[in-house]
Amino acid sequence: MQVRTAVMRYLGGATLARGADAGAAVGFVLLKPTVVGAVLAACLTAPHLLGPVLARRLDRARDGRRLIAVVCAAYGVFLAIAALGLDRIPLVLVVLAAATAGVCGPLLTGGLSSRLAALVPGDERAQRRAQGLDALSYGIGGTAGPAAAAALASLTGARVSLLVLATAAVIAGLLVLSLPAAGNPVPRDEVLSVRQALTLILTTGPLRRVMYTTVVASVPGGAIAVIAVAYAPALRVSPGTAGLLAAAYGFGVLLGSLAVTARPLLGEPERLVTRAGALMGVAYGLCAAAPGFALAFAGFTLIGVLNAPFFTATLASRAAYSPPQARAQVFVSMAALKVGGQSAGTAAAGTALGLGARTLLLIGAALIIATAAATVLDRRRWP
Repeated sequence: MQVRTAVMRYLGGATLARGADAGAAVGFVLLKPTVVGAVLAACLTAPHLLGPVLARRLDRARDGRRLIAVVCAAYGVFLAIAALGLDRIPLVLVVLAAATAGVCGPLLTGGLSSRLAALVPGDERAQRRAQGLDALSYGIGGTAGPAAAAALASLTGARVSLLVLATAAVIAGLLVLSLPAAGNPVPRDEVLSVRQALTLILTTGPLRRVMYTTVVASVPGGAIAVIAVAYAPALRVSPGTAGLLAAAYGFGVLLGSLAVTARPLLGEPERLVTRAGALMGVAYGLCAAAPGFALAFAGFTLIGVLNAPFFTATLASRAAYSPPQARAQVFVSMAALKVGGQSAGTAAAGTALGLGARTLLLIGAALIIATAAATVLDRRRWP
């Protein structure tokens, strides 16, 4: 019962934290629908690339939950400062506050995930079920956060919606603080440096393969919303209707996450990543061949469903192949690279809209399938 209660608290805290992180960018764009809003949104995501530096502090922490709780609270406080300060204090201070919140972001994602294994029994089924719940928290947070930001903005104003998201981050910190304490078994002087941790990822076969597969798959994943709207002419529907395809993808992620929680993925995590990635690539190709909106809707849902076991397998891989001396750094580094890949995918799709949605989907399918094939060759040559 104690384990179940701890996992449910983790799920609540992780969902709130990730919902706040995902919804804040939308809130800034709605608050200031100009280049300023876009810059503030970028301030929340760009600092994710600095995540490994903060993650090393988490690896060295005697009680990681306290650091994560403080970071959640700091995210909420600086998000509130930026929301309240916009148009009221110098813009440079608002940007600085948003960027500080962005620096906290990596511990709300990969940092939290790195702590989950210590909350559940060590057997494979229990660990994989917990990782499925973790994927569910990402799915709910990534869907509900932006939706809540948009809905609250229409009802109460964008500034209030950002303050609600900031409060959610603070509550997330309190829930994390209520989790059982898990001491760090690794002496502080044995924790790897950032350079050593990144070298470890590149030189450890399973971690390297999971890393580049995650990054490549995140590129078309980050372009989903852009591709969905761009599909309107080919499907002969309005852009607003085509935008529902992005919602279908999010719905699919939730369904898939529930499925892998109810029936945990078993087997070697790295091979699961390759298989799930290949299937997801096939789903992108099927979407490109959809003759009408109904089948395209089903196809985008299928991509989302398959993304859940893929993402869960990447979480399992990070947990299985990362040493205790760099566990948080591995989790956060891969999460940061994934965010970078998603941003690159969004930007690339926006500049390549002239190619059409079908071509963009086929490119995404080819990238993912080719990467899955590359992991097989990589594994044979460098196990």
